Amino acid sequence: MIMLFPYALSALPETLNTQWDEPAFAPYRNAFPEEHASSKEALTAHVQDLMSRDVKIAYLKSLQGYLWQSGYASGDLKAPLFPDVAPAIAAWRKSGVQIMIYSSGSVAAQKLLFQHTNGDPADLIPEISDFFDTVNAGPKQDATSYAQILAEHPDIPAEKWLFLSDNVNEVKAAKEAGMQSFVVDRPGNAALSVEDREKHRVVTSFAEI
Repeated sequence: MIMLFPYALSALPETLNTQWDEPAFAPYRNAFPEEHASSKEALTAHVQDLMSRDVKIAYLKSLQGYLWQSGYASGDLKAPLFPDVAPAIAAWRKSGVQIMIYSSGSVAAQKLLFQHTNGDPADLIPEISDFFDTVNAGPKQDATSYAQILAEHPDIPAEKWLFLSDNVNEVKAAKEAGMQSFVVDRPGNAALSVEDREKHRVVTSFAEI
């Protein structure tokens, strides 16, 4: 599997060279601040800088989604899921639980991912009732973003929500907004401190939830 972020960086130069003046690419280019959209070189340098600092900003996420779309279409990109994910989603939905996605990746990128998993996309997409990103909700480490999500679904009390993340700061923000939240510890994730493990419930599989 080619990883998403390295793929976006590798695909960017060719995309800029071949699509810079194309109408389809213009909205992505023009979303960048003017000084960075002035040339291919300036845009490339800005993207590289943002990604090296893991800056999560809407116009970068939109461009990444555009690049990933081409990668999925060509077959260069795949989105394998951990084996416990699809069965858990199916079981939760069968029991009446609503499933929503909140990611720093754009909503369009989220949907692309679920359309190119190692399972059957037809089984997964209908199971997800809503999608949130940093545009329609806000930064994932800010409690007000989770309050915004709660406001979109006022029929569900805050304490009935369970937010899952591998990022402790996101878990803290969700809890601050009144949600329940667990840390998901998967292979390759950043190591959790003893304090983190004491403060938060940690699961290693959706089967544990």
